Amino acid sequence: MVPVTSIAGADEYDVVILNGRVMDPETSFDAVRNVGIRGGKIAAITPAAISGGRIIDAAGHVVTAGFIDTHVHSLDLFSVRLLMRDGVTTGMDLEVGAWPVGPWYEGKKDKWPINYGTTVSQEIVRMSVHDANDDIDFTVPIDATGLSKARTASLKDGTEGWSVTISDRTQMNEISRRLDQGLREGALGLGSTIGYMRKGVTTYEMFEAQRAAARYGRLTAAHLRFHPMNKTPTESPIGFAEAFTNAVTLKAPLLIAHNNDYGWWEIEEKLALAREQGLNMWGEYYPYTAGAGPLGSEFLRPEMWEDTLGYKYEETLFDPVQNKFLSRDEYFKAVATDPGRTVIAHSPPRKPWLRKWLKVPHMVVAGDTMWSTDKDGNALGWQEDYDEYVGHPRTAGTRGRVLRLAREETIPLMFSLSQLSYWHAKHLGDAGIEAMKIRGRMQEGMVADIVVFDPDRVTDNADFEAGANGRPTTGIPYVLVNGRFVVDDSEVKKIMAGQAIRYPPENTGRFVPVTEEQYPLTKK
Repeated sequence: MVPVTSIAGADEYDVVILNGRVMDPETSFDAVRNVGIRGGKIAAITPAAISGGRIIDAAGHVVTAGFIDTHVHSLDLFSVRLLMRDGVTTGMDLEVGAWPVGPWYEGKKDKWPINYGTTVSQEIVRMSVHDANDDIDFTVPIDATGLSKARTASLKDGTEGWSVTISDRTQMNEISRRLDQGLREGALGLGSTIGYMRKGVTTYEMFEAQRAAARYGRLTAAHLRFHPMNKTPTESPIGFAEAFTNAVTLKAPLLIAHNNDYGWWEIEEKLALAREQGLNMWGEYYPYTAGAGPLGSEFLRPEMWEDTLGYKYEETLFDPVQNKFLSRDEYFKAVATDPGRTVIAHSPPRKPWLRKWLKVPHMVVAGDTMWSTDKDGNALGWQEDYDEYVGHPRTAGTRGRVLRLAREETIPLMFSLSQLSYWHAKHLGDAGIEAMKIRGRMQEGMVADIVVFDPDRVTDNADFEAGANGRPTTGIPYVLVNGRFVVDDSEVKKIMAGQAIRYPPENTGRFVPVTEEQYPLTKK
């Protein structure tokens, strides 16, 4: 534990962090320094003696930019507690996103401990058009935390319209108009889960969705169409080719969500070549060999999971609620009654790949963290015990696991910090997000989103067995968000220090309808 002292009346700085190993990935600065924080900003990084209202002795600890996560579905306060213990100071959902966007941001204002942001959700907007009569309330914001219920409700008429219904020209234009509305309200780009909608979204509709974001110069973050498929002619890199071609044509930024599966090496090579040509494109991973998703996902159905991927349910499909692997019959029973429930899907090929991801430049760490529930499916509150959490351990342990694995692999710590913070901030800043140009860096003048951790002892503790899913990372005693302690001597504080990561809302939209010449399809 890092010793803490207070000096009454000393007000040169609001907070002083002494004797820590200050590390900044952008400049490669790495030295023992004293850090002074004033007004939520890093005011001084100096070898000189400094004083302030709150002093921490960080000897033996790294002091660096707080970790950034672009793939946070767990936008509930219990899960945010786990993220803070894991060193996260900014958590955004760029894959699923939300809709409507304006009210989503308003609902978080002054009510969130870490910085927050969202894309506009292609899936939820499609749901609002194709499942409008299925008793889903689209007047309030839906994000990943409410998506499970919305997906289940979308089956009221027997069809998941958002997933399988092909849009005619009128519907496509309405979808694009609603996407434009979210972008006008400040969304960070387009969030696409096309991997769950591969039968419903035509290639032209995907192009139009990416064009909606590109009209604002904003990114697409995509869960690729053929993720996680591995057989020609539908393997994952073909899905990448679709999103990549659209982004290149539109001169738009592109983030490949959880590039953890077959073909990841090809995708990362192409992203690197694109960056060499000045394109703003990058990928992400989480450090686990198992994923998570809704029971009703197309890729968990037998024709995909067993016949195409070659996996056996009883060896790979784990239900954290029942704390066991599901047989084929148990899978059918569960998916018929609760298709939106989250299960853990083990992917054997990831085992030899995992440690390679730790070494790929610009392949950032993003937890794909899940919302919090107990074994009965009830949402967990702020003060619930960590062992009540049922779900994927990545929610609690992603950053601790990366730092532990990198330590075991003797990967330079500066490289890991780039994966955890700087490369996120660089690419998002290059996409025009002003709030990210002053984060992800440990420099004077930057926002004081800071993590203090023990590089020799920081580790993940969460695992897949019951009771261990939510065990928090240890070795990160202090986390500051905008200069305020949200983790203090390893104790999470309910301090609403988070700020919105958002483009300025605009009064006028940029929607342009598709014409008959572009897309002649009408209702059949």
